[in-house]
Amino acid sequence: MQTRGKRFTVLGAGRSGLASVKLLLKKRAKVFLSDSAPKKKHAATIKQLEQLTVEHEFGANTHRALDADMIVVSPGVPSDAPILVLAREKNIPIIGEIELASEFVSHPIVAITGTNGKTTTTTLTGEIFKQAGWNTVVAGNIGTAFADVADQDLGERGIYVLEISSFQLDTIKSFRPKVSAILNITPDHLDRYKNYEAYIQSKFHIADNQRGHDILIFNYDDEVVRSFADTLSFRTLGFSLKTELKNGAYLENDIVMLAVGREREALIPKSEIGIPGPHNLMNAMASALMAKAMGVSIDSIRKTLRSFKGVEHRIEFVRELNGVKFYNDSKATNVDALYYALQSFQEPIVLIAGGKDKGNDYGAVRDLVEKHVKAIVAVGDGAGKVKSYFEKMKPVLEAGHSMEKAVDLARGKADRGDVILLSPACASFDMFDNYEHRGNVFKDLVNAEK
Repeated sequence: MQTRGKRFTVLGAGRSGLASVKLLLKKRAKVFLSDSAPKKKHAATIKQLEQLTVEHEFGANTHRALDADMIVVSPGVPSDAPILVLAREKNIPIIGEIELASEFVSHPIVAITGTNGKTTTTTLTGEIFKQAGWNTVVAGNIGTAFADVADQDLGERGIYVLEISSFQLDTIKSFRPKVSAILNITPDHLDRYKNYEAYIQSKFHIADNQRGHDILIFNYDDEVVRSFADTLSFRTLGFSLKTELKNGAYLENDIVMLAVGREREALIPKSEIGIPGPHNLMNAMASALMAKAMGVSIDSIRKTLRSFKGVEHRIEFVRELNGVKFYNDSKATNVDALYYALQSFQEPIVLIAGGKDKGNDYGAVRDLVEKHVKAIVAVGDGAGKVKSYFEKMKPVLEAGHSMEKAVDLARGKADRGDVILLSPACASFDMFDNYEHRGNVFKDLVNAEK
């Protein structure tokens, strides 16, 4: 990509946008940043922009943003934003931060998408490569923006392991992973996409530019994903909890088997995997296949699968107080993630749910709520919908927009031996900066309880 002396507008002043600004400056581009949010929300970012001598605007995306050779859009900016509609009318190229960063990467990329399990699988895959001696960078829709770590010389055994969201995939042009993975696809972000099919197609973009010796890892048990994999002309490897596969990962007598190329090897008994639950078994299979496809040894993969204990904000044990266990599952931003969380406990659950609703259909968890949940505390903008769906099944208490009140109400409903589970099934932006912020507030409140 030619950047020197070119004019770039970066839309969005979040983590992704600021990383794009810094990378473009490094590449001698002329950069302007535009964000429709008010200045008071970005005081720290504005200070950084001033130190970098980058022109910027807040409060609206004006026509100044269209004075550009290319626009780099952050994933939080909807594709139908008025400024982007105008940009398309003027034929100004639009890319995302993932596309921008990939232009300056000379090492293999392993990219992971899916509705659920992305963060766990990305983190686990990164750990496998690290433990196997690779110079590994984990980034993307997890912790570190890709643009912040692109253009690095990682040596002969360098690799990027990226979590990629559907929003990020919407703006790729030539982004090409060496190995990609689609973990699953279930309804999500229906507040952003016109329908479920549009969301599905967004996920499929991860394989748009793969060819030749590239590889797609896919969930064989997900009919939508399997049908897509069948249409591809390059190599695919599936993973399944139900079917013995000729190419991929599967279970045989509760042992994870890997069939890659001519090799068919026993990897690990499922009971020895450090992260419990059927959803994590699938995540582990996907990670193992990605590592195996890149040449990591079975012994090294096995070792990391045993030692890895999960990620923050995903069914994370916080503490036990007066016989009640608290779990932080703030990463559960859709109904499918709540489904997996409710499957993970045998104890009675007091559930804290709600937030920014994304078109949720709670029917998928109805039976699990009937079986495992004794009471629900509804919180945030989506509290009314949670209450209206579940109030005839279980006691539902409303906490408004207060996580502190939600924790207090949950404690009032919990008895010794119960679990209090924050698993919102909604986005966090009605009350918090992101799901990490929500989870940390919950943990701080729980750890302050006496």
